[in-house]
Amino acid sequence: MRGSFIETLCDLAQSDERIWLLTGDLGFSVLEPFAGRFGERFVNAGVAEQNMTGVAAGLAHSGKIVFTYSIANFPTLRCLEQIRNDVCYHKLNVNIVAVGGGLAYGSQGYTHHGIEDLAIMRNLPYMTVIAPADRHETKAAVRLMVEKDGPCYLRIGKSKEPDVHNGEPNILFGKAIPMREGRDALIIATGVVLDQGIRAADLCRAEGVEVAVWSCPFVAPMDEEAVARAAPKYKVIMTVEEARPTGGLGGAVAEIISQLPGDRAQVLRVGICDDVIHNIGDRDYLRDRCGLSAEKLKQTVIDALGKMTG
Repeated sequence: MRGSFIETLCDLAQSDERIWLLTGDLGFSVLEPFAGRFGERFVNAGVAEQNMTGVAAGLAHSGKIVFTYSIANFPTLRCLEQIRNDVCYHKLNVNIVAVGGGLAYGSQGYTHHGIEDLAIMRNLPYMTVIAPADRHETKAAVRLMVEKDGPCYLRIGKSKEPDVHNGEPNILFGKAIPMREGRDALIIATGVVLDQGIRAADLCRAEGVEVAVWSCPFVAPMDEEAVARAAPKYKVIMTVEEARPTGGLGGAVAEIISQLPGDRAQVLRVGICDDVIHNIGDRDYLRDRCGLSAEKLKQTVIDALGKMTG
């Protein structure tokens, strides 16, 4: 996904001289294609994310389309005040790119986990929040970010995330992408954990339970109309995110459904649990601890449906 991001950005920068890229002294072996071709529009701000965001805001004020890039929580939490006051307040064209969101840097511990970002970025004014599921969604997302006015947040994987699409999907701004059909339950997943949701649906089908799956690359704005249509259709709607579900995808879906009249689906929010703070391990281990593995997602759906019929 990192490669798809920089490849797409270079293609766009070739024909649009407004595009700049800033990094917080990270991205080595990834950002060199841009730096080599467009060195006059590339800035390494050093380990100074607050300064990086301030410079990005200044460039955007002068008419540039700016991308900032760093690992997980560094371009978000370390410089949150600058994003809030310098970027969002002025509705600037600053695009924040966080690589390795979620548990990608699991073995480095909680300091490198980007797990609160979706909730925090979603609560900032004018901020578009995008978490693509694979390299194909990433390409489409970068193009949308350049076309759109205002701040954006892009959360991409670290490396070698599996493809969930055969080619670049037709991504519409703020819309979910149907991936599987099903009548009993619906899984709405955002980001690179989508592949676990798809596998969970396949495991459910093997047990006679039909589960639909959506990719939800846009956490803000949410596809409110689609969620509202789905609420009375399914018995269970489960949100899946490699992030804190409070305020993120799970929070957004629950907010929409809670305001609907009549019978509606039970909402299950699956995301990063508190215990992950004190655990060290690879991504698969930490996902399983939080119930985000395909097998545990399958069992969560099966158990919820069983309680309804039992």
